[in-house]
Amino acid sequence: MLDLAFRHAFPGFTLDAAIQAPTPGVTVIFGPSGCGKSTILAGVAGLLRPDAGHLSLDGQVMFDAGRRIMLPPEKRRFGMVFQESRLFPHLSVETNLRYGLRRAPRDSEGPGFEEVVSLLGIAHLLTRRPASLSGGEKQRVALGRALLSRPRLLLMDEPLAALDAGRKAEVLPFLSRLRDRLNIPLLYVTHALDEVDQLADTLVLMENGRVLASGSLEALSARTDLPLLAGRNDAGAVLTCKLAPGLPGEGLSRLLFPGGELLVPPPPDATPGSRLRVRVRARDVSIALARPADISVRNILPATIEALEPAGPHAVMLRLRVGESPLLSRVTRDAAERLALAPGTAVWALVKSVALGNAGAES
Repeated sequence: MLDLAFRHAFPGFTLDAAIQAPTPGVTVIFGPSGCGKSTILAGVAGLLRPDAGHLSLDGQVMFDAGRRIMLPPEKRRFGMVFQESRLFPHLSVETNLRYGLRRAPRDSEGPGFEEVVSLLGIAHLLTRRPASLSGGEKQRVALGRALLSRPRLLLMDEPLAALDAGRKAEVLPFLSRLRDRLNIPLLYVTHALDEVDQLADTLVLMENGRVLASGSLEALSARTDLPLLAGRNDAGAVLTCKLAPGLPGEGLSRLLFPGGELLVPPPPDATPGSRLRVRVRARDVSIALARPADISVRNILPATIEALEPAGPHAVMLRLRVGESPLLSRVTRDAAERLALAPGTAVWALVKSVALGNAGAES
């Protein structure tokens, strides 16, 4: 268990946040710039001494202001990956990696050099210098160096924020693979929902130095009372699905979830039986009172309205229940009034297949 509570005052800003998360697993801290995400990481790493609070990992106390306990960073054995790779420019990739290995305690357990190189797909880079690497390659090497120090906890401070979409798409699968294969807990900071969707086991939502909510990704993504999620254009419920064999000749795959199935473009590098996550964006879910016929939409799901929440001056967010699973739909106020939508109303949720091309592997 990761257990922390920090209170620290800066001029014009106060951090007052508490987080409890199971280990191992990936805990993602999500929120806008300036909300205190990186300050929490600095406190966990030992780079900041909070004014008050405590920090423990699996029962070992790292910091306790009341008891005047403050382990220095090197005693905590936490690895850190920043936005910038911070590789040694005069050393080869292999030497950068072995620098991390030399920092690992002799009696520590963890991944070996060959395992990390294979896991991150960087064998072909070993003789090169950092200046010749792409941004995505640099971050993979930086991650490898941190892993080889055999940390008890891996801290990642928006490691993909400086990458363009292509390089980011290159690195994310390696982070997912790391989560699934290694037994190292991660504390990951981001403001990007696609990273949240692929990586988070526990999600912590922050705003103005405080924790708004924490829990499973699936549970929090469907909450309409959280402005950090419901107010975004890409807001939507996250479903954990199982990939089933596709429809012959139709070029679509089937994602099974508790309550139904979705037809989606074939997810890359996924095989039948794989578990996948898909964010069904509220803006991509339309509502009908009767099952429509002769339309192009293939995903037509029976649903019940659980709640309606205002979503701006001209829109309403509907919280739906499809079998055991939650779904969100953003509609205009006019549509809600014309259709007399209310809690308990039975409806049909319509989702275009092309809007679901964001399925990401979970394991």
